[in-house]
Amino acid sequence: MGAVSDLAFDPWDPAFLADPYPAYAELRAKGRVHYFEPTDQWLVPHHADVSALLRDRRLGRTYQHRFTHEDFGRTAPPAEHEPFHTLNDHGMLDLEPPDHTRIRRLVSKAFTPRTVERLRPYVTGLAGALVDRLVARGGGDLLTDVAEPLPVAVIAEMLGIPESDRAPLRPWSADICGMYELNPGEDTARRAVQASVEFSEYLLRLIDERRKQPGEDLISGLIAAHDEGDRLTEQEMISTCVLLLNAGHEATVNATVNGWWALFRNPAQLAALRADHSLVPSAVEELMRYDTPLQLFERWVLDEIEIDGTTIPRGAEIAMLFGSANHDPEVFREPEELDLTRADNPHISFSAGIHYCIGAPLARIELAASMTALLEKAPGLSLAAEPERKPNFVIRGLDGLRVSA
Repeated sequence: MGAVSDLAFDPWDPAFLADPYPAYAELRAKGRVHYFEPTDQWLVPHHADVSALLRDRRLGRTYQHRFTHEDFGRTAPPAEHEPFHTLNDHGMLDLEPPDHTRIRRLVSKAFTPRTVERLRPYVTGLAGALVDRLVARGGGDLLTDVAEPLPVAVIAEMLGIPESDRAPLRPWSADICGMYELNPGEDTARRAVQASVEFSEYLLRLIDERRKQPGEDLISGLIAAHDEGDRLTEQEMISTCVLLLNAGHEATVNATVNGWWALFRNPAQLAALRADHSLVPSAVEELMRYDTPLQLFERWVLDEIEIDGTTIPRGAEIAMLFGSANHDPEVFREPEELDLTRADNPHISFSAGIHYCIGAPLARIELAASMTALLEKAPGLSLAAEPERKPNFVIRGLDGLRVSA
């Protein structure tokens, strides 16, 4: 076990945030598990361990199905944060079986391969229209002009959120996701609580409208399933919709801008992609691996486990380092190299086990659609200004990506 204080792992250091991968290499070299005192977490940097732990039922996204806060040796969240935790804790990502199984079974009906494939023409058409507008203006911000509006529109369309209501979705999502960073401050918590209240109130009204006037959307489907006996509480319905919106675009947005920033820094790979658009599917997978949009995923230890001779007790929290696992040389040949032709690419950017990303097939369609549209309609796309990275660690992205088209 390495002492993290002696290593370069510092998730609040701008130099680390700019490029955390050398620090990950140091973590992997020093051992399989490291206690990190600033967040009271056990860091796991190796691909084999992360992959195994994601499937280990001795760990859980929550502990409240088995223990009280007191039983688990944890302090309950402050009362003023309650709206955020109520919203977050009733979504399937933060539930364990049997509640997780019940909700995922309902939601998975909207993400069958056939259902997702039916969205392809809509996704492709929207990606083309967004890129057309970018090209007509001679360029712009790839983040706000293409990366954000595409997945937000797609998931909003699936949920049945009217176009006129979509403007606050991305800001609400950003404020809520701020709470997933390490040791979020009070200002972050205040914004997350406010967004949780506003988003929940909006969805309550929309659910009420869909009860009176059902459509072909996912919210109407969840209401119908509830009425037919597949029980979903109103809070579970609200939390599920928020989770789908947040998870349904956050990773895709960041994978898009992280990916293009990586391509601009690797001109030979970009040239190869421009010369051969059939590389798009493998490029999507490699870019998700190379600069992972979700760097860390947390699990509670429900029953004591051992990693490489280190006993991790019940009540501890494990932080699985996806970004490090995706650069593990035990699994990936020359992991620091961007290789768009990489054939064997078992990255874990979509997680694994029962919490594997239900929207992964849709995310792949969206990423491929925007990449293809940019390659075809903006063949000379170039970087217009050096981007600034968001001061976040867990959710890795850029503040913007200015391009000329």
